[in-house]
Amino acid sequence: MTLVTGQRVTLATDLTLGEAFGDGEAAVGFLLLGAGAEGTVEQVVEVPPSEEVREYQRLRALLDDYGHTMPEESRKALEGQIASLEPHWEAYGERGPQSSVRVRFDNGYVLDATDETVLTAL
Repeated sequence: MTLVTGQRVTLATDLTLGEAFGDGEAAVGFLLLGAGAEGTVEQVVEVPPSEEVREYQRLRALLDDYGHTMPEESRKALEGQIASLEPHWEAYGERGPQSSVRVRFDNGYVLDATDETVLTAL
């Protein structure tokens, strides 16, 4: 789903926000936002692909463009590097491009840098 600025959304899942204090035994405080909270998208920012995905793209392009001119050992080393990055590339292909969203909920809370998958368009 691609969200756009100004679009009305609802929270698809309960969110727990907060931090533990010290060694994790005592909580300073928690904020719970329940599923179904409605709000308006204020900002959508495309999240760049991970370093591994960008490296896979770079090495794959290098192999595709110049692999036939490389010495065999260099080409095999490059193919090994590409193979090690393949799981990152496949995961990116399944997920697709990601967006970070800022939402102002009707109750006044603002949730920023949120993965768009926790929101549903109304």
